[in-house]
Amino acid sequence: MSAVKYLFILFIATELITPIVIQQRFYKKSKKLFYLLFIANAVMSVWFWILFIETKTYQGHFDTPSNVWKLTLMRGIISAVTLPRVIIIITYFVARFLKLKINWLTNTGLAVASLLFLIIANGALFGRFNVKIDSVEIKIEGLHTDLDGLRIVQTGDLHLSSFYRHKKILSEFVDKINSLSPDIIVNTGDFVAYGWREFDNFDTILLKARARYGKIAVLGNHDFGTYQPNFSEADIKDNVLNISKKIESSGYFILNDEHTIINIGNAKIGVIGVITMGSHPNIVHGNLNAALQELDTVDLKIALTHDPNHFTIAIEGKTDIDITLSGHTHGMQMGIMTKNFKWSPSKYFYPHWNGLYVSENQYHYVNRGLGTSVVMPFRIWMPPEITLITLKKNDN
Repeated sequence: MSAVKYLFILFIATELITPIVIQQRFYKKSKKLFYLLFIANAVMSVWFWILFIETKTYQGHFDTPSNVWKLTLMRGIISAVTLPRVIIIITYFVARFLKLKINWLTNTGLAVASLLFLIIANGALFGRFNVKIDSVEIKIEGLHTDLDGLRIVQTGDLHLSSFYRHKKILSEFVDKINSLSPDIIVNTGDFVAYGWREFDNFDTILLKARARYGKIAVLGNHDFGTYQPNFSEADIKDNVLNISKKIESSGYFILNDEHTIINIGNAKIGVIGVITMGSHPNIVHGNLNAALQELDTVDLKIALTHDPNHFTIAIEGKTDIDITLSGHTHGMQMGIMTKNFKWSPSKYFYPHWNGLYVSENQYHYVNRGLGTSVVMPFRIWMPPEITLITLKKNDN
């Protein structure tokens, strides 16, 4: 039996059992609370099954923004409603099986389920839009004087369907980027979740981000239609072509296993861009050697590569690239972020999962991204990020 069928059985089971648990637990003790919970549960059920039927019977292009949005809502309900239901059901029947006189186990299950619902709801309604501007200085020995104080703003992992009903918020993010007076803006990939149609007219919003010396981007694994069901090789090529046009109309210069040189005063920066394809753990990196080929002598080398693991695999100690910028991890959209401590489950898959890492004279920064994944349309204590990187000459 496939995983989808098991999930379907789980959905049906929770739909049938949850009202029974609510009735047996609350009807005699508090009819008002019983009716409140019963109605709330019914509303969530109706909402879920409408979305389920609409997405399963949808006949149009899979990456149409409205379809991706409905998929996102449905998976959000699964996280915020189905999982708490499972907790309530398990604790209730375990308590009955053990014949507990005091329903502390059931009450604990209700408390945990309620807390989980509130945390996920807060992460979906507020946490995923609570953008933080993380500022970092990178001090480079022998940095050209004309590059001292250069301001690079990094964004990435937009997954534009995250903003389908929230275009005003994305516009506000762009305003925040412009308020930083960037010299260069870079985007480290994953503009979409499934395909180019998700771009909709977001290019008109992204175009408003301005940088003194231009905007540069690379493609992430989602941009290649990695998660599009039933994509043929021809479909993948067509998707890349169309999404590239959308990215370019957003004002970005795309680097596909190649480099470009930015002249700043009498200094030269070589920006190297490498594509990323596949999915974890089978990520496929582009051709870094091809991107470096015939790169003239420059004063600073910056690499854009979506997957942070690419730094340790191919860049660290193997090239003379000064700064590498990545994204991809999202910080797994949950964890702990304080001034003095940060942690995320992401660290067990990506040793460099967020922030600045230093290896000898090579620097690696990993951005948490601005959007959310379709599977987890929320952020729990792991805010979206706009990074301001300021280059400084190290005179020590």
